[in-house]
Amino acid sequence: MAGGPLDGDALVLAAAKASVSGERLPDLVDRAQDLLGGRLPAYGRRYECAHEDDSAAVFFVEEGHWADLGEEMGLDEREWQALRRAHTEHLERLGRDVGRRREFKTALELREIVVIGK
Repeated sequence: MAGGPLDGDALVLAAAKASVSGERLPDLVDRAQDLLGGRLPAYGRRYECAHEDDSAAVFFVEEGHWADLGEEMGLDEREWQALRRAHTEHLERLGRDVGRRREFKTALELREIVVIGK
């Protein structure tokens, strides 16, 4: 499914703010999910899980994590920046939905976010 576990509105917002087309971003998200899906157990051991439900787990990771993932995936800077923005937008929307907006916003000042579909 194009866009994986990320909220559709988060993808639209991220595409609007990024230098990546709205058609390209869901494909990038799917590529990232292909890479991250097998790493879910490792992320669970290494990183703080901000939220988890039946469809996805959301992790706080260190700054620079998306740059490293982008390099591993062979992406240019605008592509991995768009992925980072899409994951961040997803968390911000999630924060509003679960009443943790302020907590998540504060955490994002120091860390990045990775959403991994189940």
